Amino acid sequence: MSTLTLEFTKLALSKKRRRWQLYFVMVTEHPDDNDKMLVSSFPDPYIRLKPNQDNVISFEPEGGPGADGLFVLERPLPADNRIKTRLYLFQSRKELRHLGEALTDLQSTLGGDAFEIVTDALGTSVPWLVIAKRAVPMVGNILCDIKDRNMGFVSLDESFDEISETNSCLVRANGFSTGEAKLWWKWKLHK
Repeated sequence: MSTLTLEFTKLALSKKRRRWQLYFVMVTEHPDDNDKMLVSSFPDPYIRLKPNQDNVISFEPEGGPGADGLFVLERPLPADNRIKTRLYLFQSRKELRHLGEALTDLQSTLGGDAFEIVTDALGTSVPWLVIAKRAVPMVGNILCDIKDRNMGFVSLDESFDEISETNSCLVRANGFSTGEAKLWWKWKLHK
């Protein structure tokens, strides 16, 4: 069975601000149930960028080709060779942020459309909240109410129909919807 991994390689901010406390919120398809989605926030603690980093963080270590970036998820390749994944970027306005609490708050706000928080989903130790697919629009509305600064979203959706034995890595980049940041990532297919 083929598996997919998602890695972030670089994040660049276009705003002039010199200090950042950043975190991501991801919404992606559940690997085993087509009627469910998974939501998580990471990293915990958040990413701190200081003036000497020039508003850029590279998740890939120096050392040449083959280096891994920030590991985000691993899952089986979907039967239709497509995956839907949305990523939101936030600037934390609090000195200390407990991202696990955000999932618990989201779970209570969604009520019956939220199920359990799982830690063994998608190959990471990051906790994921399992939600009904119909609740995804509500997640967007709830994220708008977060007191932190919403720096937009980017679609990481991908079709793996064109991936081959010789090219098992898709390198992508895109700007967040606000134009305040740009993300570079890799989808890797392991057969």
